[in-house]
Amino acid sequence: MKNILLIQSSPRGIESLSQQVAHSIVKDLQAHYPEAKTVVRDLAENPPPHIGRDFVSGLQAQPDQQTREQSAAVALSDSLIAELSAADVLVLAVPMYNFGPPSTLKAWIDHVVRAGRTFSFSANGIEGLVKGKRAILVLARGGVYSEGLYKPFDYQEPYLRAVLGFIGITDVEVIDVAGIAVGAIGPEKALASAATRSKQVLALLT
Repeated sequence: MKNILLIQSSPRGIESLSQQVAHSIVKDLQAHYPEAKTVVRDLAENPPPHIGRDFVSGLQAQPDQQTREQSAAVALSDSLIAELSAADVLVLAVPMYNFGPPSTLKAWIDHVVRAGRTFSFSANGIEGLVKGKRAILVLARGGVYSEGLYKPFDYQEPYLRAVLGFIGITDVEVIDVAGIAVGAIGPEKALASAATRSKQVLALLT
């Protein structure tokens, strides 16, 4: 393993449980692979812009015909894709907001899911181009969405699995920090359960 990419998206910073668990995982990976380089991208601290006219039109223009704004928009996408492509392990720290991921993470996804760069169209259909990587999803949720009444409301894990698989990342492990706001579970039990699951995931990676 040469490179680890940590994407964190909670505005709560160090108080974020998804971020705490994700940092613990990265620390353990670094201990096992001391030569690995870790890149941290904090989407709450430095949110990528939502894609707009300059990005869309810039993709359709030849590089020498792009405006300065178009060139800058495409260059940001290129840099985020390069960051992802260089990673061997992708760790996503993701809180649930209104049943899905934060909009900052959606903006990052919109920049890195690009035809011709991270997926392509072929005679056999769509092919993901970001292959040979592993992903760990650290998902923090106030409720429990893995089963029961609220399972149909989970647009966090299924969406992230789908979009990662679309670009070729199919080796995905999930660490659920669930039930944070549920009286019978709460933060402590949620973190303890996540720690147990983290050990299982790390055993698979190391």
